[in-house]
Amino acid sequence: MPSAVKKGASVAAQDAAVESLRDREIGVEQEHLDRVYHRLEEKIHEAEFLMNDAVKRGQVGTPGALAERDAQVFRAGIHLNRLNSEFEDFLFGRIDLLLGKDGERGPDGAYTSVEPADDSVRDDATADIAETLHIGRIGVLDSDYAPLVIDWRAPAAAPFYRSTPKDPGRVVRRRVIRSKGRKVLGVEDDLMRPELTAFLGGEKLPVIGDGALMAALGQARSHTMRDIVSSIQAEQDLVIRAPAASVTEVTGGPGTGKTAVALHRAAYLLYQDRRRYAGGILIVSPTPLLVAYTEGVLPSLGEEGQVAIRAIGSLSDDAAGLEGATAYDEPAVARVKGSSRMLHVLRKAARGALEVPRPVDEGGQLAFGEEPAQAAAPATPTRLRVVAFGARIELEAEELRRIRHNVLGGTAPVNLLRPRARKLLLDALWNKSSGRGRYTDPELIAELRSSFDEDVSTETPFLEFLDAWWPELTPRRVLAAMADERRLARWSRRILNQGETRRLARSLKRLDADGNGPLSVHDVAILDELQALLGTPNRPKRKREADPLDQLTGLDELMPQREETQWERAERLAAERTEYAHVIVDEAQDLTPMQWRMV
Repeated sequence: MPSAVKKGASVAAQDAAVESLRDREIGVEQEHLDRVYHRLEEKIHEAEFLMNDAVKRGQVGTPGALAERDAQVFRAGIHLNRLNSEFEDFLFGRIDLLLGKDGERGPDGAYTSVEPADDSVRDDATADIAETLHIGRIGVLDSDYAPLVIDWRAPAAAPFYRSTPKDPGRVVRRRVIRSKGRKVLGVEDDLMRPELTAFLGGEKLPVIGDGALMAALGQARSHTMRDIVSSIQAEQDLVIRAPAASVTEVTGGPGTGKTAVALHRAAYLLYQDRRRYAGGILIVSPTPLLVAYTEGVLPSLGEEGQVAIRAIGSLSDDAAGLEGATAYDEPAVARVKGSSRMLHVLRKAARGALEVPRPVDEGGQLAFGEEPAQAAAPATPTRLRVVAFGARIELEAEELRRIRHNVLGGTAPVNLLRPRARKLLLDALWNKSSGRGRYTDPELIAELRSSFDEDVSTETPFLEFLDAWWPELTPRRVLAAMADERRLARWSRRILNQGETRRLARSLKRLDADGNGPLSVHDVAILDELQALLGTPNRPKRKREADPLDQLTGLDELMPQREETQWERAERLAAERTEYAHVIVDEAQDLTPMQWRMV
């Protein structure tokens, strides 16, 4: 009995010693975290001062001061946004490193397998830790520019993720720090060199807890994806930091972290070369639900604004709303819409949709007994009549057909060909006018022709004819035209079989003549392709919105034509962006050929 009591007392004493050691190590990390937040507060005050100072500089009223103001406000605004962001586990890691050969850390401070300088250190129980690095979501320097926190994407932070007991490099101990807000809650250590008894300041290097993996497994789960920045494994880190010069394919079974790795890779690429990726990064998700599930990860990694996460059904500008299309076609229809054969159908449809056929014979119905969702657009006119030089001039159906065929002879987008169609119509009318052969003086003929074009092209009959004969087509309008099985059969001849044509047309009956109505996910890729085939007519450029600060200071009058700032450009591109510097596709194996073209 006394032996059992003695043994129990020994276990209790051992547990108390472990808790005491844990509390002490938590206190060490708490002290460092306090220093970090104190420095962050200083940096926030500095950024706010720069903002205020920049605004004052802009009030001087000179072009140089205004440009300097814009640049400083832009930089300070980004810095403030990052510093003011409140993230859980701002500081999450620490590595204790041995000194490399000749005291070097390795090229670029990156991960290295350099062995200790003296081989005897393997058996030397008094080897000192040469360097301690703390890893966090963003980098923080003290007032002397020494690193308090290393950004997790920096090369110097790579050993935190790459080091393993089998290949530890210079890492002796890796520590995961758990914190909430400004309070350290716990630490978990992995000893990477168990064959060494490393000492720090003459005292044995403590190892606390069950390691980083067990700490990650013990974290509470939520209804949204959280970042894995504190528990990235070596293989995942290799993917995250892989060069971006070519296509990188990430494969793995369900739940292996492919999506999480992709999100962290986006944050890493922005950190590595922000100038190169200033055009933004697009992450394509299979469904809106996954967008909602993952959208909080990147802000927690210190990146926001330069990365767009969009569902595959919302990539086209014609997909209404942020979520875009969410419905799915039946498999047989989806296979047709996703097939590369649709390219040939759409090329014919984009040009064929210019001509609206006349209604079917009296008492007739559309093919296969299908009624349109809404009354069809008026039929394309087959005759043009204008009055010029006191006489009526007409172009008949065959002449109009030749002009249309001539205009459509190239590969330019249909909507961009409208000016050429207008010119050829005027040419044909002029050639039939009385002024064409009445005079021989070139200058007089040129003057008459100019007057003829101006008069005819501004007359209501000509304008109404042009709008009906060569309308400005939209992707939705062409998509709706494909619901007419007779027209679709012409456009898909020798491309789709009769059954495929019928199913495709019927799947589009839910749209009215203007293409309004619910879209399927596969319709979005079709709309995107049609947008490229149709083109967007040149419109006057939208003027830059007035800067309230410029109005208050009078600088809007002093410099009404000042150049767009980088901040304004970023905001404009975010709203109008159709191109990105890098694209990451989640569940890429599920995309159809048409969806890949859209991406």
